[in-house]
Amino acid sequence: MYWLTQKLEFPDISLADESGLLAIGGDLTSERLLLAYKSGIFPWYNPKEIIQWWSPDPRFVLYPKNLKISKSTKKLLNQEYFEFTENQCFPEVIKQCASIKRTGQAGTWITEEMFHAYCNLHERGLAKSVEVWKNHDLVGGFYGIDLHTVFCGESMFSKISNASKCGFTYFTQKYSHQYKIIDCQIYSSYLEQLGAVEISREKFKTYLECEAIKNLDFNL
Repeated sequence: MYWLTQKLEFPDISLADESGLLAIGGDLTSERLLLAYKSGIFPWYNPKEIIQWWSPDPRFVLYPKNLKISKSTKKLLNQEYFEFTENQCFPEVIKQCASIKRTGQAGTWITEEMFHAYCNLHERGLAKSVEVWKNHDLVGGFYGIDLHTVFCGESMFSKISNASKCGFTYFTQKYSHQYKIIDCQIYSSYLEQLGAVEISREKFKTYLECEAIKNLDFNL
């Protein structure tokens, strides 16, 4: 177990334990979060807990070309049943992700500290949101970290049936030539149905070693 200090660094991800936990402590500054995602690491912890940093093995990812689109989703997209936007109400998307009730979860891991940290990332050009609208109402969406060639999904919500699924499909198809993979972090049956698969942590790391990600910095 590695305790982080104020020094901007992380241990090598190969040192994570069997559960994927790599380190604890540190902070949620934009600079540390950028370094974390570029290194294959993400924060995940419950309210009132110390910050925990994870790099699981295997890693759950989606290759855009392998996206599975159901007949019902195709029909809704063809009918233009929903409207989609990007980065129109980033803070509200996070708030909805935090407040939505999920089966098997007593609460949310999106703390007030996390909320402000990711809003800061959005303001600095690193985090983005996708919004799903129906009759001018926000009914679904998700947010994540844009590493140019890799998108790291963080959380999604849906207030009505198929909203987030259609939003995710729209996004994946639109950026299929930009993102080599979409990072889904850990296994979920929902994303497996959309085509996500497990790969080794080492293989995931290779997608982060391109110059575009190594040289990634904030849009100041």
